[in-house]
Formats: sequence, C-alpha cells, structure tokens
Amino acid sequence: MKLSDLLAGQDHHVLRGDPRRTEITAGATFDADRVTPGSVFAAVPGHLTGGPEALAPAVARGAVAVLVDDQAPPLPAATGHVCAVRVPDVRKAAAVVAARYFGEPGRAMELIAVTGTNGKTSVSYMVESVLRIAEGVRVGVIGTAGSRIGDEPVPMPPSVLTTPESPDLQYLLGHMRDRATGSVVLEATSMGLLTHRLDRTFIDVGVFTNLTQDHLDDHGTMENYRDAKLRLFQGLCRRAVINADDPVGAGIRALMPDAVTTYALDADADYRASDLVVDASGTRFTLHHDGRKYPAAIPSPGRFSVSNALATLAACHLLGHGLAGLVDALERMPQIPGRFERLQAPNGASVIVDYAHSPDSLDKVLTTIRGFARGRVITVFGCGGDRDTTKRVEMGAIAGAHSDLCVLTSDNPRHEDPEAILDQIAPGIEAAGTPFERYTDRRRAIAAALGTAGPDDIVLIAGKGSEPHQIVGDTLLPFSDMATVRELIVG
Repeated sequence: MKLSDLLAGQDHHVLRGDPRRTEITAGATFDADRVTPGSVFAAVPGHLTGGPEALAPAVARGAVAVLVDDQAPPLPAATGHVCAVRVPDVRKAAAVVAARYFGEPGRAMELIAVTGTNGKTSVSYMVESVLRIAEGVRVGVIGTAGSRIGDEPVPMPPSVLTTPESPDLQYLLGHMRDRATGSVVLEATSMGLLTHRLDRTFIDVGVFTNLTQDHLDDHGTMENYRDAKLRLFQGLCRRAVINADDPVGAGIRALMPDAVTTYALDADADYRASDLVVDASGTRFTLHHDGRKYPAAIPSPGRFSVSNALATLAACHLLGHGLAGLVDALERMPQIPGRFERLQAPNGASVIVDYAHSPDSLDKVLTTIRGFARGRVITVFGCGGDRDTTKRVEMGAIAGAHSDLCVLTSDNPRHEDPEAILDQIAPGIEAAGTPFERYTDRRRAIAAALGTAGPDDIVLIAGKGSEPHQIVGDTLLPFSDMATVRELIVG
C-alpha cells in the first residue's frame, strides 16, 4: 500500500520523499531490530528498542519510511533516501497506519475489550469458553497469557505487554480474521489505552470490571489511573457493559448514556446475581435478567468469580448470543489457568494458584478461601519490582490477617533487590502477628509451603498466575507456578 493511503486524513507534514510513491509492504513497527525491508519505522520517543535515536539502524535494516514527532532531532544523514513524515503523535499515527495496512480487521469480527484492575483475564477466558461451548464459535484471545485462537497459540516475539503495541495488535487481529475467527476478546490495560494501542480496533463491547489501587507507578494518582481506563468508553467502543457495584461505573454511564448495560451483585442492574452458595468446587447462584430467573453455576469459588461471570454473560448476550445457552456453558467451562486454579496434593492438601497481585485482589481471594477452608491457610506471595511500592505493606497486612502462615518470596523483581522488596512487605505481616518465612528463590518458597502443608490445609500461591516467566532485570526466565507445584508434588 502507498504511504499516502495509510496516512490519509491524518495530520502530517512530509519532511522528505513522496508518500504517494512510497510502497509499504511490511507494515509498521516501533522496534528497530524488528524492521524488515518495506516497513514503516515509527520513532516513538522513549521506546526501549526504538525512538528517534534508532532511525539510522532502522533504515539500514530496510525501512522505506519513518514517522517522527515534532520534538524529534534533525534526521540523520543515513535516512536521506527514505520518506520521512512528521506527525503530532507517533503512537496515534502508527495505530491508524497499522490498522489500514491490515485492512482494519476489527471490522470483520465481534470484538469485546475488557478493562479494569482485576478480572480482565478471567472475563476473557470466560467469554472464549462460553461462546465455544454454547455455539461452537471460533474465538481469538489476546491478553496476559499471550494470543491464541482456541488452543492454537499465535506466534509472536516474547513480550510482557498484556495489550500489544498497535502494530502487533493489528497484525494479530488480521491473523485471526484470516483464520475465520468469529469473535475476539482482548484485555485493555490502562497503559494500552493511554498509549493508543487500541485505536482503530472497532470494539463492539467494552467491559469495565472494577477499579482498585494498582499501577500508581505508571499513573501517579488514582484519578489518572481511572481516566486512562475510561478512554475505552470515549469513542473506542460502541456499547459498554459496566459493573454497577463499582462507583466508577457511574462515570461511564455519563460518557455513553444510551449505550450502557449494567451488571451487579448488590446494586440494581440489568444482569444481577443472588442466592450465592460458595464451596471449594465453585459457586452456585441465581441470575436475574429482564424479569426472569436462571439457575446458574461456575466452577470457580467466590463473589468475584460471579461478578466476572455476569460481565461475560452480559457482553455475549448483548452481541446476540442466546442467554440460556450461555448460562449452561458457564457451568461446563474448564478452570481458568492461573485464576483460582486448583490442584490436590497426594497428602490431601489443596493448592490454589492465582494472579492476585494487588491489595484488593489478594483480599478477595483470601476471603473466599477462608470461607471454605477446613485447615490452615498458607500464603506464598511477593510484590513486583519497579512497581507501586505503596501497596507492599498493605498486601503484607492482608496476607497476615487471612493466613495462618505466610511465605514471602520474589514475584518479578525486575531491577530491584528482592530482599529489599521483602523488607517492605514484612512489617504488614508482623503487625498482624502472623508467622512468616522468606525465600527470595520462588521455587524454594513454594517447596517450603508444600512441605509444611498437611491434609485439609490450603496453599495459595499468589501474584503470577499463569505467567510462564519471571522477570529478573531485563531477562525473562522461564518459570511457572503451577508447573513448579506439579514437579514438586510428583517428584
């Protein structure tokens, strides 16, 4: 495609070359080391593997056009033979370019985007499961655990981004469209929304789950964090499904007054649950919608699981899928990897692996476990490095309040000293008077917890869920909590 067609209607100024004669044959990228001949290099300021300082290497690898912003320094001499275009915001322009290059694939499928502090991955898996079980729909999933169509992973370079950068996201959507995918559900993170990764995705339904403290290292204040989430409902989706139990939901209703559907456990809503019965195997409840009642169940314990189920049912029903079939499929869905994922040890102890990595999510998971625990609750957890430090002592206090024993360990330490992170968590546990141990080696910590657990005890391993790696420095080291548990209890 001609660069002029990809930029049509966008505010831009040609610095060099002719976009009408520049043929783009390899899409766009922010990463200089992923440039291939025929691509557009979008020089995003501050990008770790790109930016204006990477213009020369990108051109040397075959970029035929470059996008820079108003603050970019003069173009290096090595870029003299390529088309150069200045745009007000490189990320916004790149999202449009990438979408058009792949033929705006979001238009060809049902798209559901899920945002909120907690529940994004769970709702995504639930949507995929109920549509597949109820109607045999081929569903694409894009999120924390990577990208897949059904059980088929979509190969992509390793990344820690839940919401991929716009060139990668548009590629994934195009790949899914070309493989006859009927629906796509994706996780919309606050940073993904703030940096225009979801622009031009043509989302049919945006889902809001909740807002609790997290990611203040990125946003500074809860107000900024909230406003980033709300971007999904400011022109990026046609309809909204919102949690009426969360006060932020009222703000979304004001943004989209004629296109909001609500769900709730406590508040009045379009989709509501009552009569919850929780045990270790799951939760039974009554669904209320449009004057009718539906007996329902989900193979995951807890109020938060029912809230996620309501979001799933509302979003899928809103797209025209039959509610009775969706409710039936909900009960038959498999466990969600890394989300209250359960395993029984040979000695009778139970192991639960969960992604809970914020104060609110850890409190909800532990409160649920306490509701059916017959023995001790042993909690293995840590906090991520280079992330909000203000939540560490609070998470220690929550774990201490709900556990009989805590085992502190590394999560993703990144560039921080793991021992220093544990030092910041420990006072919260100490204030609760709960005994604890500490091992920066996560495998050793899990082994210690399993070693002390007896019949009827529950070991919660929190923080990483289904993540297949641990981030140490800039390195992704292979590590899976559930795989580690299986190795330890078998061997």
